[in-house]
Amino acid sequence: MQSNNPVFRRSEEFNRSGANAYGNQTYAGNGYPGYSNDPSQWGVGTPGGPAQQTPATTGPMTIDSVVQKTAITLGVVILTALATWIAMPEVTETTAETALPTVGAAATIGALGAFALSMVNSFKRVISPALVLVFAAFEGVALGALSLLFNVMYPGVVQGAVIGTFAAFAGTLAAYKVLNIQVTPKFRMMVTAAVLGMVGLAVMELVLGLFGAQIGFFGVGTGLSLVFAVVGLVLGVFMLIMDFDFVEQGIANGLPERESWRAAFAMTVSLVWIYTNLLRILAFLQQD
Repeated sequence: MQSNNPVFRRSEEFNRSGANAYGNQTYAGNGYPGYSNDPSQWGVGTPGGPAQQTPATTGPMTIDSVVQKTAITLGVVILTALATWIAMPEVTETTAETALPTVGAAATIGALGAFALSMVNSFKRVISPALVLVFAAFEGVALGALSLLFNVMYPGVVQGAVIGTFAAFAGTLAAYKVLNIQVTPKFRMMVTAAVLGMVGLAVMELVLGLFGAQIGFFGVGTGLSLVFAVVGLVLGVFMLIMDFDFVEQGIANGLPERESWRAAFAMTVSLVWIYTNLLRILAFLQQD
């Protein structure tokens, strides 16, 4: 049962797990460039060969290791966001002309850095804890500046979005366990396709914005933006369900402890996704 979530597809253990509880098929090559499905071709120094075997680990992934790594990653996001908020110039009616460009620049730089590193972490075969933490730092810069902007324009929405995000996490986890939700390959494929579609639309709107055009998918002033925010929130919940399934299956099948960082990265992405969409929804509801 190969994961269609791009965060997990590059997991070295998923791609080379062989016949196990994930399905009776070998993932040695799996269609990736340079990887042969024929074990006889795995020579020393070739992709998939002895020189690239799984490195030694400190032990299997456990729920404790996942919780610890997730707490560290989210802690970096939160601390960096708070530091960014404090460091930003105060935005008032008299300082808006000079302060807003600075805040906007911080949000843009943080978002671009986080996006680039999220792509690297998503498709990296061996997860790098350092890159996960650097991603978290960039994400914190983006969220700190973005939250400051929303707080100026729509007072109170930041607190509501923070509470709502953790409520969504707790509610989704409870539903996953109590209702015994099963994550099927079709579910993964549909959610991943929808997420990639929304990312593509966001990039398209960003490019159009450089030329002065705007469709209104991701603002807060139109009914279309509200629809996309609600759809994004639902997708964020679905992403969390996929994260929980990865953790559960990974622990059951003895993935190495370093894969806890992949789970931490994935859940951080999902929670940030939920938070930003909640910000937009609450801001829309606060408008006259």
